[in-house]
Amino acid sequence: MARSTNAAASRRRRKKVLKYAKGYFGSKSKLFRYAKEAVQHAWQYAYRDRKKKKSEMRGLWIVRLNAACRNAGISYSRFIEGLKAAKIELDRKVLSDIAIRDEAAFSALVKQAKDALKNKASASKATA
Repeated sequence: MARSTNAAASRRRRKKVLKYAKGYFGSKSKLFRYAKEAVQHAWQYAYRDRKKKKSEMRGLWIVRLNAACRNAGISYSRFIEGLKAAKIELDRKVLSDIAIRDEAAFSALVKQAKDALKNKASASKATA
């Protein structure tokens, strides 16, 4: 009996991989052997970078907040410490958005943070 190869399914599988590799340079977009390897690497990078994007975005928000805080006359770390002392629980994404879009609201937050830091300092001196 002749060997069955299931050529239709193999062709579909190969065409699918070549479709994913469309736009790759040279033989990686034309030849199945190299396209398969390139697509697998691309998927690994995509998986890794979906996780990495979250920390990169947090870093961007912190940089933006630091710049806005310096303009308001306070350092980023003191600002965050003041917000915690004032029991204001906004994450860095929201704070960054406020700093960009609404300067008046951000300056009010900075004022609250500074006041909380002053109260915290005076309370620690009173107990000492």
